[in-house]
Amino acid sequence: MEIGGFQKVTLLDFPTKIACIVFTKGCNFKCPYCQNGSLVLNTEDGDLIDLEEIFSYLEKRKKVLDGVCISGGEPLIQKNIKELLIKIKSMGFLVKLDTNGTNPITLKELIDLKLVDYVAMDIKNSFSKYDITVGGVNPFVENIKKSIEILEETNIPHEFRTTIVKELHTINDILEIGKMFCPKTKYYLQNYEESDNVIKKGMHGFSSLELEKIKNSLKKIMPNLIIRGI
Repeated sequence: MEIGGFQKVTLLDFPTKIACIVFTKGCNFKCPYCQNGSLVLNTEDGDLIDLEEIFSYLEKRKKVLDGVCISGGEPLIQKNIKELLIKIKSMGFLVKLDTNGTNPITLKELIDLKLVDYVAMDIKNSFSKYDITVGGVNPFVENIKKSIEILEETNIPHEFRTTIVKELHTINDILEIGKMFCPKTKYYLQNYEESDNVIKKGMHGFSSLELEKIKNSLKKIMPNLIIRGI
């Protein structure tokens, strides 16, 4: 298990819960706007965090933390992800999983074993633009469709979310994404913000006014659309 980052407290990432975040290294996508570029690209560089250090922290915070967010990178490419979640659950914590949906078999296994309590799945773009949005690598579209189906059918608490970038996304793309899942499902748009850790610099987010226009244009068709940050 390759752990590249650990955030000890978050009030934002696990809905209604106080949690910490474990960041796994490596990803099968190379989205140019990814905020965790060092975890995605430099898989051979940098020190890994010892799992025992994390477990020791969790043991001391049992009365403070509600859960653990497993993020990345892409956690489901890790060979020992199931064993990690078994250990975390055995300590009494809830688990939120962030995933890009490219490994539906493992996703379903973890859900069936009741090792995850909440799933946030990134929908990168409309399917016709997935390849360019994920950096020109295999977009695994059929796997993503299957993961959406699994989340909708198992009734595990979940959300879908898209980081929107001016160079990559249009209102029509967002409409196409909305057709992928039930209209009642929570769907979040997250505006892109450039940082030192993004894979490709020079891309742009939308202004607050543009975000409001997007929300107003789509609210009748997508009533559960939420734009984070405005």
